[in-house]
Amino acid sequence: MINPHGADSLTPLYVTDDVRRSELEQMATDIPSVLITSGAAASAVMLASGYFTPLTGYMNIAEAISVASDMKLSNGLFWPVPILNLIQQQQLTDDVKNADKIALLDPNVEGNPPIAIMEVSAIEELTEIQKNLIIEKTFGTSDPEHPGVPAFADVGNHVLSGSIEVLNYSYFTQDFPETFRTAVEIREDIEARGWETVVAFQTRNPMHRAHEELCKIAQKEVNADGVLIHMLLGKLKPGDIPAAVRDASIRAMVKHYFPDNTVSITGYGFDMLYAGPREALLHAVFRQNCGASHFIVGRDHAGAGEFYGPFDAQIIFDDIPSDALEIEIFRGDWTVWCHKCNEIVMMRDCPHDNDDYFTISGTKQREILAAGEHLPPEIARPEVAEILMEFYQTEVN
Repeated sequence: MINPHGADSLTPLYVTDDVRRSELEQMATDIPSVLITSGAAASAVMLASGYFTPLTGYMNIAEAISVASDMKLSNGLFWPVPILNLIQQQQLTDDVKNADKIALLDPNVEGNPPIAIMEVSAIEELTEIQKNLIIEKTFGTSDPEHPGVPAFADVGNHVLSGSIEVLNYSYFTQDFPETFRTAVEIREDIEARGWETVVAFQTRNPMHRAHEELCKIAQKEVNADGVLIHMLLGKLKPGDIPAAVRDASIRAMVKHYFPDNTVSITGYGFDMLYAGPREALLHAVFRQNCGASHFIVGRDHAGAGEFYGPFDAQIIFDDIPSDALEIEIFRGDWTVWCHKCNEIVMMRDCPHDNDDYFTISGTKQREILAAGEHLPPEIARPEVAEILMEFYQTEVN
């Protein structure tokens, strides 16, 4: 199986020892605490799960700027996106300033229980120049209309850095018990299935026929034993389809249209960044940590609106050192229904032209579903369309 990123084995930060975890939970009641952001809590879950191997906690300013500017940790290892714990000025009490350890409280669980204990290495304040640099490099824009920019810009300028010990996986194990899996568990599952070559597919959306076929094309072309469908379960921008609906639709598609033991349906606990090319690189890092040998990067991967070109997330892989990652990238093209081929095709493999292709926009798809009508069979499997139509009828309308 492919090695984890920058390590011989995964370094999950979840405290597995019951006695130690109980001690830390008690400690959390006695030491200063800080209510962290949803993004920082999600990063704690990713660190707990081994997805962010070999990181041991949140970055300081120097490390974050190195990552933003050069995509390198201080030790020279490739890393594409800063992992920061930002708080507001008013949260920086004297107790917090003078603490060696801080309890990090989860904003996404009722009662805000501690999600981790942090060994405080530094408390620093970002200058506006530094913050703008990180935003520009990470998102490729500082436009507040980009959904990721305000999520970073508006959460405070004080950086709490240091290693963490994680006490739980936030709401993900309770809300998604059949889907949420750590990188450790995914590696164990791949090994148990006897898979050697695994192609991973990222999604924050339900999978239509084009996504389904892209997975099948990639599996065939790289001769993969199986496909890891790995869905984001964290926070999304308004208008995106909730994780539970997406989960149900993906499971319906796999049940009816993939052979047995060729797909692993899993999810991970992270908030979407919508950082396009940089997020595609991060996705590749933690899919390598999952044990996948190949990763599908399709059109407008991790994008939002018109902020990125349709294939910018593929092009960026040409700009990093050849030894930055061990995982290999499968580059997806425009994937459409071709009337002459009578099947879903990638345009680059099809001899026909645009007049032979059938597509409808995402806006039109939502209008059809909201009207209580099924999506065309060229676009969505009927089992998937049924789930999506019910959601739009009951929740959106």
